[in-house]
Amino acid sequence: MLILFFLAGLLLAPAVRGQERHPNVVVILVDDLGWTDLGCMGSEFYLTPNIDRLAGEGLAFEQAYAAAAVCSPSRAALLTGRSPARLGLTDWIRARFQGGAMPEDGKNPSGYVHPQGKPLELPRNPLWMELEENTLAEELGAAGYRSCFVGKWHLGMDPYYPQHQGFDENHGGCDYGQPPGYFDPYVRGACEGIPGLPARRKGEYLTDREVDECLDFLGRARQGPFLLYWAPYAVHMPLQAKADLVAKYRERPATHQDNPVYAAMIDSVDQGVGRILAALEEYGLTRETLVVFTSDNGGLLGPTDNRPLREGKGYPFEGGLRVPLILRWPGHVRVGRSERPTIAMDLLPTLLEACGVKRRGRRPLDGLSLWPHCLAESTAEPPIRTLVWHFPHYRSQAIGPFSVLRRGDEKLILWWEDEKVELYDLARDIGEAHDLAAQRPSRAAALKAELLAELEALGARLPRRR
Repeated sequence: MLILFFLAGLLLAPAVRGQERHPNVVVILVDDLGWTDLGCMGSEFYLTPNIDRLAGEGLAFEQAYAAAAVCSPSRAALLTGRSPARLGLTDWIRARFQGGAMPEDGKNPSGYVHPQGKPLELPRNPLWMELEENTLAEELGAAGYRSCFVGKWHLGMDPYYPQHQGFDENHGGCDYGQPPGYFDPYVRGACEGIPGLPARRKGEYLTDREVDECLDFLGRARQGPFLLYWAPYAVHMPLQAKADLVAKYRERPATHQDNPVYAAMIDSVDQGVGRILAALEEYGLTRETLVVFTSDNGGLLGPTDNRPLREGKGYPFEGGLRVPLILRWPGHVRVGRSERPTIAMDLLPTLLEACGVKRRGRRPLDGLSLWPHCLAESTAEPPIRTLVWHFPHYRSQAIGPFSVLRRGDEKLILWWEDEKVELYDLARDIGEAHDLAAQRPSRAAALKAELLAELEALGARLPRRR
């Protein structure tokens, strides 16, 4: 009898271990993908059947936001769960080929700089995310996860690459904010190749190469648990795509979105998503893997059109901040759409809770876990949430230093140069066409005061008059 119980225990042990196993995690962070750049988000020009399928099998958020309107601060916030204002990383980081250089003292730049001809002094932006910040890879790694980073990093030079921020493997993550080109050997000007992604086959498309690296990792790590973090360089400039896909979109009827090269780049990303989903299915991991799909900021004006949202990348309007967000874990994440506002910092606490991993880092978080909301739609009215963005820099003649507060459906934009404010009701005016600040001066003043208090609590460095 004892022998029978022993044998039964052996037979049941794998099933029990499987039930206790942490889910695998796949994060897909596309560069510069706009809120409406997907079929499932309303595009009638771009074709994204694999991403649409992901949305149809998971939870798609209608009001998801990047942490910044530009890439580096948004990426740092997603990885750490901490606001760019708190991190002190509020603009994109200059790579070495763009003038970035390691300071002689080895410390991040500090203090202020006064751009010529401008009325404001601005806080200097860091050249890297500090290693003291705890990343998603470090948190999951401490719980036994094997991790791999593929694609665009853009959070500092060599000593600050992904392998120094908790990732076991790094393929292509470096200080580049954009690739030299999308075709092997990825050479342009002073940039000869992509560090960590050596040339392989001349003419090979970069997005396809990245996916090959993802699939190679999945094949080796499929016993899990694992974290695969794919951050494709696409769909960032330069606009380059495979000829057959460009021809495909030249034949499609144009809408307000009409760029065939950009469309082809999105198509390549979508095919990559399809290949990753197929690999999970092949390895029997679909029901054991939580997949997250999102973008680092709104779509760049010119290559795409973000209507009905206003403007695009770099701007404080919805077109610069609102992004797609999809979570899928069959049998766990509910299927449907969510109107709950969320921001990139929410992903770290959400994923840690989903994985049953207790956070080790002690620095304050600015994100909230969405995991209970992902499991079941609450019948209770969700609490009114306050979201804050801070960009104390000049980006162009049209975009000066700004900060933004969204509270409920109200959104306030503060332009630091003249301290002008704009006020919008997003529930009635998603395109931000009607500035209500003059009609509701007391409300605008109250929200401005709240914004300033939030920035002070975050320790945000503000622009200042000379």
